[in-house]
Amino acid sequence: MAKGNPAINKPLNLSAELEAVVGKGPLPRGQVVKKIWDYIKGNNLQDPTNKRNINADDKLKVLFGGKSQVNMFEMTKLVSKHLS
Repeated sequence: MAKGNPAINKPLNLSAELEAVVGKGPLPRGQVVKKIWDYIKGNNLQDPTNKRNINADDKLKVLFGGKSQVNMFEMTKLVSKHLS
């Protein structure tokens, strides 16, 4: 059985803004994305007409560079700026 991409499983340091949403790091990138989706769904932040769009609350707006809505593909790009 082939192993997954080791870069996805490598624990990364999180910014304070990201830790406010997903909890204390370091965490692997895959876990960060999973926890962000848990947060989005738990707070009912998906756009009801287009589920690919995320409506940002105050915590997510900081992660999304001040944008009030992003699509799910843009989200991963914006969140990666908070990983090191």
